Amino acid sequence: MPSRGACHPYWSDRTAAGLELAVRLEPFRSHADATVLVALPRGGVAVAAPMAHQLQLPLTTWAVRKLALPTNPEFAIGAMAPGDVVLWDPSSSRGLLHYPDLRRSILERESRELRRRQQLFGDAPPELLSDRQLIVVDDGIATGLTVRAALVSLRQLHPKRLILAVPVAANRVLHELRELVDELVILAPVDDLIAVGCHYFRFEQLSDNDVLTLLAACRSPTAVAGASSG
Repeated sequence: MPSRGACHPYWSDRTAAGLELAVRLEPFRSHADATVLVALPRGGVAVAAPMAHQLQLPLTTWAVRKLALPTNPEFAIGAMAPGDVVLWDPSSSRGLLHYPDLRRSILERESRELRRRQQLFGDAPPELLSDRQLIVVDDGIATGLTVRAALVSLRQLHPKRLILAVPVAANRVLHELRELVDELVILAPVDDLIAVGCHYFRFEQLSDNDVLTLLAACRSPTAVAGASSG
């Protein structure tokens, strides 16, 4: 798979990227009862929503949180996900070993936000994701910390298959990701990824209400399970 340029927009927005991903995932359309799109909020929902419409697949969210120092909230030093999954970047988090109170404070703060998002966005109950094909969707991968945490967390649910589908990702993290999934779908692997947003013409920050609006228009795994048992 050829690598694309380090900083060049390939999609007008997340919707366009999601529609291109849907074309690659067309074979899953015929497995709607056994497959669920699992979007990582917030940006992953904007990619997964058009995929859900195009492929007629149910969509849910799976909360995951970046861990960062209060002094530099944009720089990830770790990530957390449901099931008590916590991953730390060995190089950037090493200093926290000398500050256990700060480490504990970061974990407590992000645990609260994780629970808030789970409740607000309505993450599917684990039993509805067990023994299904799960297609995990995000809008892009730079360090890979948050998506790795999500994949480790979802693997605990014993899915039938675990697929990761994203528009753009840094080439340097793909080896680690391949070890965590049964299938990896990347539209644009990038050698020197500077920022995920520079591969979109429009890459606006999404609010909670934006996410809720997108989710309201899509089928949930709960609805599918109810229909199947009726």
